[in-house]
Amino acid sequence: MFDKLEDLAARFEEIMNELAEPGTASDPERMTRLMKEQSALQPVVETYERYKKNRQNIEDCLTLLDEEKDEEMREMLKEELSDARAKEAPLEKELKILLLPKDPNDSKNVIVEIRAGAGGDEAALFAAEIYRMYVRFAETQRWKTEMISLNESGIGGFKEVTFMISGNGAFSKLKYESGVHRVQRVPETESGGRIHTSTCTVAIMPEAEEIDFHLDLNECRFDVFRASGNGGQCVNTTDSAVRLTHIPTGIVISCQDEKSQLKNKDKALKVLRSRLYELELEKQHDAEAQARRSQIGTGDRSEKIRTYNFPQGRVTDHRIKLTMHRLPEVLNGDLSELIDSLTAADQAAKLLQVNS
Repeated sequence: MFDKLEDLAARFEEIMNELAEPGTASDPERMTRLMKEQSALQPVVETYERYKKNRQNIEDCLTLLDEEKDEEMREMLKEELSDARAKEAPLEKELKILLLPKDPNDSKNVIVEIRAGAGGDEAALFAAEIYRMYVRFAETQRWKTEMISLNESGIGGFKEVTFMISGNGAFSKLKYESGVHRVQRVPETESGGRIHTSTCTVAIMPEAEEIDFHLDLNECRFDVFRASGNGGQCVNTTDSAVRLTHIPTGIVISCQDEKSQLKNKDKALKVLRSRLYELELEKQHDAEAQARRSQIGTGDRSEKIRTYNFPQGRVTDHRIKLTMHRLPEVLNGDLSELIDSLTAADQAAKLLQVNS
């Protein structure tokens, strides 16, 4: 591990020197590549420097303890040595985590698809609440959200909604949210006061660029139709809505959120490219079945991952057996504890695999 860390520290120094060269600024492509590499290496190198300083502190304390005769000074040195030794194991663990293979999609924006599942109107209402939960979480992260398509139910719920979240590290934080979300509560439409169970499915897909997945437009069919919805200048007046069909897979994307047919087409292509990219990733995951089983679920839409229980005010994540009695806060976008716990569990599983 330490040989690798020394190599990374040396590479970081090379990058800093290259960035300081006068000619680098005049080559935007090289500048971008170097800055991206610098950004990736900086947390590792800084943590390694802290580790080396701590190790040096331990060695200095041991040397001084051998030489020091004054009892008061020896007590101070022993205390400092104890503090330094206590820091050593956590720093080593942090370095091991930083050296774990990075998910190449972690820095990407995400496309989120939420669909009402079992439960009729109640499931659609729940899907709308889950949508608002993610929008509020995005706001706390200072990320941008952009609607792509929306199919509403008659009582304010969402049968299906697709939207984009743009921001640094969006996929790294939200990738554990894919799966079946379950709600247990007394629906507004229930007169007998019985608790019902309803579900919605969430799919989190990294936004795929052309460099990630080449989409052959000859395999796509575009149809245009008039947008429908709650009023608006262009609703039911122009053929601005777009239906995109990918012929080989049968995937159909509809987009009518924008007034411009061109913008709707662009959004539909983004979703299709990301869907196809996700299918490719799933094939890779299936080929690495053992590695996938060792990690926290990050993509199976049929996996029941979380229950939101209203009578008890609790949220339970079934993958890591975590229960929190903070349901209102979670639905208001306070997902940090859940996401941090899932990330830590995934890292622990990967470390166990590396060490086994």
